[in-house]
Amino acid sequence: EERGLVDFIFACWRAFRMLLLTLLALIVLLLSAVSFVCYQILKDREGDYIHESYSFVDPRSNETRPFESISDAPSKYLSVVIPAYNEEERISVMLDETIAYLQGRQQVDPDFTWEMVIVDDGSRDNTVQLVQQQYVTKFGVDLIRVNKLKKNVGKGGAVRRGVLVSRGKYILMADADGATRFSDFIKLETCMHNIEKNDMGVVVGSRAQYHDNVDSDAERRPWYRNISHIVFALLVDNLCVKGVKDTQCGFKLFSREAALELFLSLHIERWAFDVEVLYVAQRKKMPIGEEIVHWEEIDGSHLSVIGASLQMFKDILRVPLLYRLGYWKFFRN
Repeated sequence: EERGLVDFIFACWRAFRMLLLTLLALIVLLLSAVSFVCYQILKDREGDYIHESYSFVDPRSNETRPFESISDAPSKYLSVVIPAYNEEERISVMLDETIAYLQGRQQVDPDFTWEMVIVDDGSRDNTVQLVQQQYVTKFGVDLIRVNKLKKNVGKGGAVRRGVLVSRGKYILMADADGATRFSDFIKLETCMHNIEKNDMGVVVGSRAQYHDNVDSDAERRPWYRNISHIVFALLVDNLCVKGVKDTQCGFKLFSREAALELFLSLHIERWAFDVEVLYVAQRKKMPIGEEIVHWEEIDGSHLSVIGASLQMFKDILRVPLLYRLGYWKFFRN
């Protein structure tokens, strides 16, 4: 009986030791996971490459010339900032449509001066060569300039670098795929004139009518993209940006003063940068308008749905948390 008792105690000790080791391993694993998540949330931009791109090349003279700064007085009415990554196959259609609209407006109204800033986000194809040869050479660098980044920094980083070298009183960001009908700019412009106060204003193009009607010919997306959109929209509305139906449309208009304060505050450089821009705009109590625009799905997207979704969900947690903790600061002009 005594030996049986010893064996029983020894077995209990082994079981307890195994349970203790398992609990310790789980605690270490949990702490590691929490540390990793905290690191991912807290880490800032991985290097700021903006200083490499303050110059552009004039293909007519082959000279390198400096960009102006958004802190300078505006010398154009409108700047159109177009981020582009491996867009050799799609960008020509968008540029042709955009230039035709801008030239038409200027013929009617000579005060409607404009420029386009195409920001090449480290493309590996011939996007830069195509734009330089077919557009910049033809129209000149006073109208079209290419801001070529050496490294891919993400859509938000590319837009930021384009905005900060713009010359326009108003700055429009537009996607290189031409998914939004460019002539809808006039809707955003009209809204801007109605809401702008103290030179501050932001107008968001909205595809809400397509998201509300999932059977629309323009919005036939895979089911998982529709689900991710719904979840993302709910999180954004509850955590970051209230009352904006479509934060992610790539068609947004900013007054120059608003763009200066918003994009010098920007930390998110990937797909969720729009959320941070609108979050800061609301925190600064800038007037924000939203206008329905015509939009259609364009084939050839470089977006990795799973990877981008994970990055975006992480970023929308970072935005309210890090600003409220004071880890990220608001830029004040």
